[in-house]
Amino acid sequence: MKVVFLDKKTLGDDMDFSMFDEFGDVVYHDATSSKETLQRVKDADIVVTNKVVIDKNILDNSDIKLICVAATGMNNIDLDYAKQKGVVVKNVAGYSTSSVVQLTFAMALYHINNINHFDSYTKSDEGWVKSDVFTNFTPTFFDIAGKRWGIIGLGEIGKGVAKVAQAFGLEVCYYSTSGKNSSSEYKRVELKELLKTSDIISIHAPLNKDTKDLINSTNLPLLKDKVILLNLGRGGIINEKDLADFIDSSSIKVALDVLEKEPIADNSPFYALRNKQNLLMTPHLAWASIESRTRLLKGIYKNIKEYLS
Repeated sequence: MKVVFLDKKTLGDDMDFSMFDEFGDVVYHDATSSKETLQRVKDADIVVTNKVVIDKNILDNSDIKLICVAATGMNNIDLDYAKQKGVVVKNVAGYSTSSVVQLTFAMALYHINNINHFDSYTKSDEGWVKSDVFTNFTPTFFDIAGKRWGIIGLGEIGKGVAKVAQAFGLEVCYYSTSGKNSSSEYKRVELKELLKTSDIISIHAPLNKDTKDLINSTNLPLLKDKVILLNLGRGGIINEKDLADFIDSSSIKVALDVLEKEPIADNSPFYALRNKQNLLMTPHLAWASIESRTRLLKGIYKNIKEYLS
């Protein structure tokens, strides 16, 4: 069997891929452009892809038997056509839950406790060193206990966030983007109610026709003053131009781990923000703890092993 990794670099140069040697002919590409994809997979039996698109054209002109997605989300694969062609598609579910939950709370607490401001104030030669009292109260921060945390997308990650939120003493509600997720543990609400009543909102949904531009200029004004909005789902769920405009015209604080175009586009509306202090961005790393990526590789290995047996 020939196994081809199309974007090995997205899994990290610090990972050990030696477990895959047993499968025979294994070819690694650090990255693959859309123009290179067909040439690299046309004689492959098994393809491993994180972000490289496998569409109808690729499937029609290759002999791929198994596609292993090095992620949970599979929006880069034409799943319907793969099924028609009899091509098996396997993802790895649940490998990154703890890692994403961890960054979710790091981002929320960064904003809630004004970490960046107080760190700069303490280090500045015009800040705390010049104070005549032992502390500083500006800007104020609030207890999260007793507040409402709204979750958009109650999959495994959303449930993980909900569990930790409850441990902090927060009330949890959620909106199911598919309409299929239900939980007796948490209050299910419609999107409008979640946006209007939540003090902290985190997005953990996939990007699809139901979630594209789900948050936009129409419903952003529903948000409470000083709400914390976090997107750790997929870029494109929030309309970025609408969000940038709203950050500059409101008291909202935002944290984004995902963007519509990754890496960030050089004409991103976020570069022109006036209220840059109210936006925290990280480069799509919530999933990527060392333990998480190790679990991912083991999951890919298991999927190939099970297919071959």
